[in-house]
Amino acid sequence: EKSERATMSNPPLIGSRISLISKKEIRYEGILYDINTSEATVALQSVRSFGTEDRKGVQFVPPSDVVYPFIKFRGSDINDLHVHDKND
Repeated sequence: EKSERATMSNPPLIGSRISLISKKEIRYEGILYDINTSEATVALQSVRSFGTEDRKGVQFVPPSDVVYPFIKFRGSDINDLHVHDKND
């Protein structure tokens, strides 16, 4: 019972490194901080923007050296999401 509650309050993906591509084809990478199912949002911390890289059909956005403390993404703004392995 205890372990079940711990898992629910702290999903296993929290703390994982995530790559996320927005609907504008901008790739962000950061550490998964929160998944809010009622708001349909994903929050990342220590986030970097890699811009549009070489994705076609979108206006070019250059990468940024800024590391954002937190960014919250709406599910509707996410095109793709990848969870990196510990060795990835």
